[in-house]
Amino acid sequence: MRQELHAEWTKLRTMAGTAWLLLAVIALTVALSAAAAAAVTCSSAGCDQDATKLSLTGIQLGQAVVAMMAVLTVSGEYSSGMIRTTLTAMPRRATVLAAKAAVLTGMTLAAGTIAVLASVLAGRLILPGNGFTPVHGYPLLSLADAPTLRASVGSVLYLALIALLGLGVAVAVRDSATAIGGVLGVLYLCPLMIHLISDPDTQRLLFQISPMNAGLAIQATTHLSHLPLSPWAGLGVLAAWAATALLGGGLLLRLRDA
Repeated sequence: MRQELHAEWTKLRTMAGTAWLLLAVIALTVALSAAAAAAVTCSSAGCDQDATKLSLTGIQLGQAVVAMMAVLTVSGEYSSGMIRTTLTAMPRRATVLAAKAAVLTGMTLAAGTIAVLASVLAGRLILPGNGFTPVHGYPLLSLADAPTLRASVGSVLYLALIALLGLGVAVAVRDSATAIGGVLGVLYLCPLMIHLISDPDTQRLLFQISPMNAGLAIQATTHLSHLPLSPWAGLGVLAAWAATALLGGGLLLRLRDA
């Protein structure tokens, strides 16, 4: 496994655009989070906003870059033909996929941690100026607060699971455009479908099985009893999506020629 990890780390580290994509994850996540925090005000009469979730809004944009990076780690090898060299040098295909997943997850966790910490800091600095003060029932955002810590750690894990979902889809379909379109479609179209359906039971079901809606439930720190499923259960739904994609991609990787 050490050989495979070293090889995949070298490939991903030297792949054109990896560093820029990681920086884009951080920059876009923090920028949107700061913009969301700056756009909402809490009047003297009070408000009904989840300050922590508001400060982590940027995850909804950063995940798109994470998905694209995950897809490109695989599709680039298929488009260039390097996958044949990889599988010739390291014929244990399941181990190769596991090494890709481990390296990709490590990079995503690193970038996601920076992005989330910076987003929480931006919320801590911006929100009090918009009325989110202790007087209105909003203490300063702090990772010492258990719900905020859970939402922050969960958001980092959310990005890692999105990376694994993208990796699994990319291995299955091989084509970068198809894989990116498929992953982004699953992430962003399901929430739109929920708003197009009037039946509340169907809406609740779609929320519970939608990878983005269910996964982002981890960010909620208020009104948890009103959620269709609990925060950690929601992240579990996304984990099931990622595991299914990886298992399917791994099976196809073993059965098909390079």
